This record gives sequence, C-alpha cells and structure tokens, in this order.
Amino acid sequence: MRQRTLSPIAVAVLSSALFLAGCSNGEEGQQAQAGQQQQQTVGVVTIAPQEVDLQVKLPGRATAFRSAEVRPQVSGIIEQQLFTEGSTVSAGQSLYQIDPATYAADVSAAEAAVAQAEANLHAATARFERFQELLAGKAVSQQEFDEAQAAYLQARATLKTAQAQLQRAEVNLEYTKVKAPISGRIGRSLLTEGALVNVAQAQPLATIHQLDPIYVDIQQSSEDYLDLQQAIASGRIVTDGLNRAAVKLYANGGSEVIAEGQLLFNEVTVQPSTSSITLRAKFANADMRILPGMYVTAEVETGTLTGAILAPQEGVNRDPRGRAVAMVVNSEGKVEQRYLTLGATSNGNWVVRSGLSAGDKVIVEGLQKIQPGAAVQTEEVK
Repeated sequence: MRQRTLSPIAVAVLSSALFLAGCSNGEEGQQAQAGQQQQQTVGVVTIAPQEVDLQVKLPGRATAFRSAEVRPQVSGIIEQQLFTEGSTVSAGQSLYQIDPATYAADVSAAEAAVAQAEANLHAATARFERFQELLAGKAVSQQEFDEAQAAYLQARATLKTAQAQLQRAEVNLEYTKVKAPISGRIGRSLLTEGALVNVAQAQPLATIHQLDPIYVDIQQSSEDYLDLQQAIASGRIVTDGLNRAAVKLYANGGSEVIAEGQLLFNEVTVQPSTSSITLRAKFANADMRILPGMYVTAEVETGTLTGAILAPQEGVNRDPRGRAVAMVVNSEGKVEQRYLTLGATSNGNWVVRSGLSAGDKVIVEGLQKIQPGAAVQTEEVK
C-alpha cells in the first residue's frame, strides 16, 4: 500500500489542537481544585429564642436627696462662724451667731411690759370682784359694775398682748443663732464675720446637701419609653407590679459599678426641648462617691423579654452608613448579608428586633475570609 504523508501545515494544525485541548482540560481541573480550596470553614451560632433579662444604659445626673440654703431670719452683724466648711452638720446645729444685743434688749422690754400688764390685771380683777359683791347688795349702780368689768377684760387682753410680744422677742433672740435646717454636708460660707445680713436678702449664708441616700435623674427618650410600654402591654416584656426596677450606676465612661439602687418613678410629662422623660433612682451613698451634679451612666433593668432573638456581638458589624450588618449561612450553604435592627444588650449579645429569625446561622468566626455569595462549610461555636 502506498502511505500518505501529512503536509507540514496539517501537522502544525493538529499539534495546536492537541495542545489547546490539553490546556483546557488542565485549566478546568485547576479551577475545580481552586473552588474546593476556596470553600472556607466558618464558625456559626444558631439562633434560638430565649428569655432574657433586659438592661438599658442611660445617661443620668446626680442630685442631692435634700438641699437647703442657710438664710438669716433676723437682721444684724455676724459675730461668729461656728462650723468648718465642707464638714457634716446635724439638723439644729448652730452655724452662725448674729449680734444678739438688740434682741436681748427687746426681750427685757417685753418682760417689763408683761409685768406691768400683770399688775394692771391684778388691780382690775380685785375691783371687778369687789363690785360684784357690791352689786348684789345694790351698793353700786349697774353702770359702775359694767365699767369695772370692762376694765378687767381689757387688762386681761393687754396681758395676752404683752405675753405674745415677749414670745416674739424671745424667738427673734433665738434666731440670732443661725441653725442648720437639715443634716448633711455643708459647703463654703459665702459671708464672713462682720458682714451685715438681712431677713430678705437674696444671697444665702451657705448651702447644705444631704448626700446619703442620693438621687440620680435618668434621661430616656420618649420613643424608647413608648416601645417599652407597648412591649409590656403585649406581654413580650414581663415586669413586677410596682415597676421598681433595679439600677446599677457607673461613673461616666467607666466600667466599675459604684452603686446599686432602685428606680422610684418617672415623670408624667415629656421635656419639649429634648423629647425625653426623666426617671428617678435612689442609691445609698455612705462613702460619698456620688456628688450632686455628677454625670453618670445608669443600667436599668427593664424586665424579662420572652422569645428574644439574640445575636452575638462578635457577629454584628457596621457598614459605612452605620447600619448593623450580620453574615448568615443560608439553606444553600452560602453566605448572605442581613441588615439588622438592634435593641438593648444582654450578656454580650444584641437583642435583635428585626433581620434574624430562629434557626438562622450567624457567622462569628472567619468573617475576614468570606464575602456574600461564597459557599462555606459551617462549624457550630459554643
């Protein structure tokens, strides 16, 4: 048989085709192998409804349990200051001594007026009793008896007036000792010895604050307050009958609990300028760590949330627009991005209002290695 030989052109075409086929098969194998290598393993937490105790952190400001301005009740010159500035004083303790000379003289004059009134009453009483006997024997006229009786009644009224004036003079003399109206810590003295004080002056002598216990006024937005009330009304959040929630207090920006107290009540009106409601809590303050005017952070227990959806904080991030985002492995084993609406926090978890449901698998480990749409393998994280 005669053998056919291929032309050089045919040989070149055939070689190219075989080479391209081999390259194509090699690339497909490499892509398949790369796809298997790119399927990462991520740690997930499966969402399950829970009952959680809710806490909300709110800003607050401390205010004294009681505050009283020390003011003079009589006019005069301050002779002595009888307390140490910044010390603790008791109710009724003398703080200042005002010059008592004028008021002591008034007491002496009032005592003399009382003595004179008593003498006049004694004489009028004797005359009235004598005229009673004489009238029975018709030795005096009815008019003379009436005049004696009127003189007796007038003398008795004059004595009562004199006694009232004496009592007032004694009270004013006692007021020269300016006393503490309440117990507490007294601040600096705004006036010194030698200063003239008046009853109606605007400037107080000093101010006393009772700091144990102490109040903290907490601000909560009216929207959050309404959401809380609706949740309580629907039964999602359970509270006690008196709504006396426990409150923990932190120094502003700190993590140490400086006091634990109880929520007393909330205001019945909303502040128009801030659209917020004031809640008042009461704390023991024996060590005086909390001072009036101090800004603090209060953690208020708002109740128990039933059927809560919790997302670990490690699995929730923020996008450039500030929206809360979580990566979830869907039923196809692929990564899906979810936007969340968050509520309060509980033990390192976010309370999710919307965006997640029971059974969702939230990725908490390996977030830096994935992107939406990627196929992944999952491993449950406890």
